[in-house]
Amino acid sequence: MEIKNTVITIGRQFGSGGRAIGEELAERLGVKCYDKELLDRAAKDSGLCQELFENHDEKPTNSFLYSLVMDTYSMGYSSSAFSEMPINHKVFLAQFDTIKKIADEGPCIMVGRCADYALADYENCLSVFIHGDLDKRILRIEKSYKLNRAKAKDLIVKTDKKRASYYNYYTSKKWGEAASYNLCLDSSTFGIEGTVEMIMDAVQRKEASYVLQ
Repeated sequence: MEIKNTVITIGRQFGSGGRAIGEELAERLGVKCYDKELLDRAAKDSGLCQELFENHDEKPTNSFLYSLVMDTYSMGYSSSAFSEMPINHKVFLAQFDTIKKIADEGPCIMVGRCADYALADYENCLSVFIHGDLDKRILRIEKSYKLNRAKAKDLIVKTDKKRASYYNYYTSKKWGEAASYNLCLDSSTFGIEGTVEMIMDAVQRKEASYVLQ
């Protein structure tokens, strides 16, 4: 299947297979999937130190002192207003701009980083949220990270809490809530392949809608 217009954003619970779904979807649609790659691109586009993006990746920062210390690493901006912002805001704005630039370049898939919010005004954006049964997510993380059940569950709870806090802080929507997305799918029910197929069906319908307009 070839797509000409649609940009797909994927929000995901930790352990739901969201990244694997994005990668499989990208391969089948012949487009690029941006996950951690988005951080590399944002660092290059903004001139900010790449380490900043890694340290702040989908994590709200509450430490003002940490922001002041890390701010010394920033470079490439002359605006006094921008220079006075906490570094976590700078990182978010840089990612926000990069997400729009990537979307303007053509069809692609973006995982996390509030991409659906950044592209809220893009009619060609299809926003998806992947969730799953906690027990099945725990099993996935146990296997992927070689952790026992207790540690896997703890990692899931903490990661989801960070992602939710980040999303809720920077957007006007609520992380994981159906109203915040075009499509919400349970990967523990449909599996990776089944979830990919359902997203592809949604993409096909969205592509068809451009022809009808």
